[in-house]
Order: sequence, then C-alpha cells, then structure tokens
Amino acid sequence: MTPQGAGRPLELGDVADLRAYERVRDEYRRRIIELKRSRRVALGPIVSLVFESAETVRFQVQEMARAERITSDEGIAAELEVYNRLLPGVGELSATMFVELTSEAELREWLPRLVGIERAIGIELASGEVVGSEPEGTHAEALTRDEVTPAVHYIRFPFGPGHAAALEAGPATLVARHRAYAARTPLGDATRAELVADLAGPAPLAPLG
Repeated sequence: MTPQGAGRPLELGDVADLRAYERVRDEYRRRIIELKRSRRVALGPIVSLVFESAETVRFQVQEMARAERITSDEGIAAELEVYNRLLPGVGELSATMFVELTSEAELREWLPRLVGIERAIGIELASGEVVGSEPEGTHAEALTRDEVTPAVHYIRFPFGPGHAAALEAGPATLVARHRAYAARTPLGDATRAELVADLAGPAPLAPLG
C-alpha cells in the first residue's frame, strides 16, 4: 500500500541484487549522504527530521537487503511493502523524525514528556501560516502511546492550495510547537528547493551506478 495520490511506488526492478549493489555501494552511499545534507534538518537540541524521497527510501531498502542478506524476490517485495509507505504523496511532504537521545536517563526523562510530538511539528510559511504534521497512517496506531513516545516517527505534511508556491518563494521555518518542546529552524535554500521538487511529484530514479 502506498500513500494516497503518491507517484509510482518502488518496484523490484528498482532494487539491485546484492552482488550488483556491492559493486556500486560506495559511490551510491556518497551520493545519498550528500543528498541528505539538504534533506536533514535539526530542530532544537534533540529532534531532527529527514525528508524522504524515492532515492532515500530506495537506499534504505538496499541497505536492509544487504544487512539481512535478502536475495529472494519475495523478501525484497516484503521490504518494499514496508518502505513504500514512507514515500510522499502528491501535494505532501514525508519525513522520518528522530528524537536523538543517547543515555538511558535522557530516554526516561524525555520520551514521556514528548507524547504527541508527531502532531506538533510544522512548516511555517512567510505568511505565518503553518502546515502541520500528521502521523503516517499505517504506523500511527502502532507507534502511538499514551505514556511514552517512540524515538522514531513517520510524519507527513499535507500542503493545501498555494502552499507550495509560498514555500518556493520563501522564507520558511521548521517549527516544533509541543507543550514540552518548542524550537525553530529556518529552512535553507537548498532544503526548500528539495521540498518544492517533492511537492511537484516524484522525479525519475537515477541509476545506482
């Protein structure tokens, strides 16, 4: 199942087999790391978001297949079923949100305080209007807890008419508006360009090699 209105989901033909992937992995990883420089945004001291695209999702599938030594079409198809849910739909942005805590004490302190944060992130446009986050539907029920929040969330930003043009014109700011966590990060030009391209629809995947 892919997001409603999404572009073409990733298919078996988009994923290289393990031997072929090993031959191109170093260069491909460098490309994805560079791509993520403009798609990863720190939001305050302990939260960051990576805005997902077909390329970032394909990378996750390739790396999972490599780590788990998945070689069958059935196994790859199962991974695609999971990861295709991270693709943004047309007219929306999709992000993986990380609560970046490194110690047990921080986890015990912050995860109970941040319940509901998946609905408290937004992209503030120049007009002051905020495009608010929504949890990704497939994962929302599994991840939602009344007493503690997970350290990873999958969220979407549904853009309405005129929002994409406002984002392109800039400026825009990523904001957290949670009762226990408030933060603001202006989006750089390179990040806004990536997000505007996402809203226009999926671009063709580049060759792996």
